[in-house]
Amino acid sequence: MKRILLVLIFIFSGYQFSKAQFNSAAIENRIRPDSNAVGEVHFNFYNFNYVRDYEYSNQFHDGYTLYGTQLQPELVYYAHPNLAIVAGAYIRKDFGDNGVHDSKPLFALKYHKKDLSLIFGSLEGGIHHGYIEQLWDFERQITDPIQYGTQLIIEKEKWKLDAWIAWQKQIYTPSPVKEQIIGGLTAERTLFQNNGWKLSLPFQFLVYHKGGQIDTLKSVPLLTMGNGATGLKLHKEIGGNVQEIFTDNYIVGYKDFSPTKIQAFQGGYGLWFNAGANTKWGSLVASYWKGNNFQTIKGMPLYESVSSTLYDAGHKESNRSILLLRYAYQHELLPHLYLDVRVEPHVDLGTSRTEQLQFQGSFFLTYKQDFKLFKIKQ
Repeated sequence: MKRILLVLIFIFSGYQFSKAQFNSAAIENRIRPDSNAVGEVHFNFYNFNYVRDYEYSNQFHDGYTLYGTQLQPELVYYAHPNLAIVAGAYIRKDFGDNGVHDSKPLFALKYHKKDLSLIFGSLEGGIHHGYIEQLWDFERQITDPIQYGTQLIIEKEKWKLDAWIAWQKQIYTPSPVKEQIIGGLTAERTLFQNNGWKLSLPFQFLVYHKGGQIDTLKSVPLLTMGNGATGLKLHKEIGGNVQEIFTDNYIVGYKDFSPTKIQAFQGGYGLWFNAGANTKWGSLVASYWKGNNFQTIKGMPLYESVSSTLYDAGHKESNRSILLLRYAYQHELLPHLYLDVRVEPHVDLGTSRTEQLQFQGSFFLTYKQDFKLFKIKQ
């Protein structure tokens, strides 16, 4: 009973002072066709610097630190008012590690007309999709930010949609491994907007498949899993020192669609309650997670009912209960240079072993700018 009261007090008191997830627009890197730059070749430079430290000692999320930098230089040819052709590279360097940790080529065709964008190649993926963290872990912006596939984005006044599919592992005959495909969508419909109030209905889902017909692993069963989320978001613009208050609340689901069930749980769900505020001093959000037999495809391991940690892999707890209070300070230090500092403590109310305050902290510095190189004569 004391725990229930603590949760209720924490959530409702946070409504006056404290978003389901912080605004990551400054970290995003979007390139779209530009009718004012037809025939021009541009150099798009993106640099993401990160420190993400998990001071954790629990059974569901290991404690470690990610520290390094990413470079994403790209050449952009604006071939048509509705078409941009992009080619470049992704490079990740982790400090304390010899050499380059990861590198990938980047190619994309980007078509844009009115409120529709169609992308083929390297996607506006990861955090650009806008998933809640139970479905997509923000850490993947550091460890796995590049997706290749096809993406459809629609951005209207009262609703928006991002539908995509990405190929994670291509296979060839005969393959010693199985192919891997992931896809999904995020959407949001504005139900009501007036006098600073906005009520909207979000919908998100994610599907992962590991299989194929030309691999040699016929004894290994196919795997198909799904995650989904929906709920209600209520925002109120205030102005002044407190710019906005809000409450974002979701029902989150998990389902194993595999013909042969090998997962610890075949289905599960969770409730994700948030209340917060954006102010001139930063963003503060109070959150509560209540999960039951929940497993995630790409989400943060902290919220799962099955552990994948180094020393407790396979440990199961059907019911998870986590209380969080998170703060972020985001500011444009100079033109094109963005600072993002986050402190995210939590208490796991579900286990006696981890019922103590734990936290993660992040420091991000992002520089992004577009440079015109030359124009090709038509």
